[in-house]
Amino acid sequence: MSWHARLRLDYQREAGRTVARFRHEGPLRILQSLYPEGDAICHNVLVHPPGGLVGGDVLEVNVSVGEGAHGLVTTPGATRFYRSEGAWARQHTSVRLAAGARLEWLPLEALCYDGCLAENRLSLTLDADAELLGWDVSALGLPGASQPFVRGALRQHIEAGDFWLERGELRADDHRLLDGPLGLAGQRCLATAFFVSGTAMARERREAALDAARAVIDAHALAPWAGATCPNAQVVTVRVLAPLVEPAMQLLQQVRAAWRQALWQLPPTAPRIWAM
Repeated sequence: MSWHARLRLDYQREAGRTVARFRHEGPLRILQSLYPEGDAICHNVLVHPPGGLVGGDVLEVNVSVGEGAHGLVTTPGATRFYRSEGAWARQHTSVRLAAGARLEWLPLEALCYDGCLAENRLSLTLDADAELLGWDVSALGLPGASQPFVRGALRQHIEAGDFWLERGELRADDHRLLDGPLGLAGQRCLATAFFVSGTAMARERREAALDAARAVIDAHALAPWAGATCPNAQVVTVRVLAPLVEPAMQLLQQVRAAWRQALWQLPPTAPRIWAM
């Protein structure tokens, strides 16, 4: 039996406080709203009680952030795509930000077990002056448990309006892509952090974002496998390859903290669940 779960999460700014409301069908939940930074920023944890997806499962998440609101969403653990008998497991997330809204989209990694058929899609729509800070992290197989990714595939899709689109398919039998020097070069974790604006950013602000990210990268052990780029005036990205999830996630968390300070003049407050 496959699961088809849906969740809608809405943030609104009310009397100076960002308030979260949600509706769900199936096994998706939002835990209690937390305000470790005061009323302006609402932290939430998105929970999928079954803990993983098998072939035929579909998770649909829709997030909207009202004008002037600031939400933060993370997860308590990895999304696990398990072995499939032939059907694809799909996780689709759609995010819409109104004018002047902010969202931090910070889910933990997607783990692709051997034999899975996984599709992970993220669609972003931002109105003028809205901004999103987020990341996407995927790991192929469980190398730490001696369970390599030798069968299956991962489809990835990230888009923002009509100005940014990235998509691809990683197949376990595509050794040129997975092991070649112009592909993953034998690494099995790939991660992207991104800062996206609904309005073109001034050159000075883009350069500040790049400088902040590069300072973090240069001081990290993954520096040979990471880089910061600006594909257009509305997007700044950091890309990382790593043998395991943990060092890649550590680097992205440091980039997130640096961007918060450089671009929003906010302290590097981490969600409490990351410390558990």
